[in-house]
Amino acid sequence: MGDRQIWYHIREGFRSIFTHGLMSIAAVCMTVACLLIMGSFSLIAINANHVLGDLEDDNQFLAYIEDSLTREQAQALESQIKAVPNVADIHFVTKEEALANFKANQERQDLFDNVESDTLRDRYEIHVVDIQLMQETVDQVKDIDGIAKVQASLEIADGFVMLRNVATALAIILVVMLVLISISIIANTIKLATFTRREEIAIMKMCGATNWFVRWPFLVEGMILGLTGGIIAFFCQWGIYGLIVKAIDQSDLLGIISTLPFSSMSHWILLVFLAAGFVIGAGGSVMAIRKFLKV
Repeated sequence: MGDRQIWYHIREGFRSIFTHGLMSIAAVCMTVACLLIMGSFSLIAINANHVLGDLEDDNQFLAYIEDSLTREQAQALESQIKAVPNVADIHFVTKEEALANFKANQERQDLFDNVESDTLRDRYEIHVVDIQLMQETVDQVKDIDGIAKVQASLEIADGFVMLRNVATALAIILVVMLVLISISIIANTIKLATFTRREEIAIMKMCGATNWFVRWPFLVEGMILGLTGGIIAFFCQWGIYGLIVKAIDQSDLLGIISTLPFSSMSHWILLVFLAAGFVIGAGGSVMAIRKFLKV
């Protein structure tokens, strides 16, 4: 394909966009809506994974040692606990350390001056590799001889796991539906252009023009509409994400929910939006012009 043909296809693609301005705007808006919904649910899933990762790093459960074991026997359990699958790290806490930590977290520490360390138990703080397997890990540690009981809080972790799974499932379903709708709208937009030029296309075909020579201007039109939608959606997503992060920072959720900065994901989001817009635009063009090439 020569330079003159390339510029011809590009010029014709731009001309068709402005010829059907309202439908072109509708196609771009639908593409933006599709990408924003896709991006929003994807960002929810990404941040849920991020928070879940923080929980895996910070969350732990406690394994209390039986009172009948000596300090040396209690410390000897470390190798058995480390051998349990999904255990990432463990830390032995004596009853004296546990009492000191407890007092440090109280406003009136003097109220606990008469509390003896013997009222508490030696314990292990156990971190896990995968928080989703916490229950299985707790059950296996509980079965070790010398462990009196195990204390674990799974509700928060389960909540974030469910949020991530729901967001991922919704993102996939909505993305598939909206991509198909966007392709259909762009296809209808380009069908208007091909319908008004159907006689021109027929003459070009009878004069020996190849299918691709006829198809390229419409592909250029679809790709421009799709890429324009991708760029607009990227900046809209940036603004929406910033507003949500600001709202979280100003709320009481800051200590519970941590969000990733948009800048750390921006290049990937832009790449995905441009690629999705390109696919939507090109797909709509291919669908639109296919029947008009049968002359």
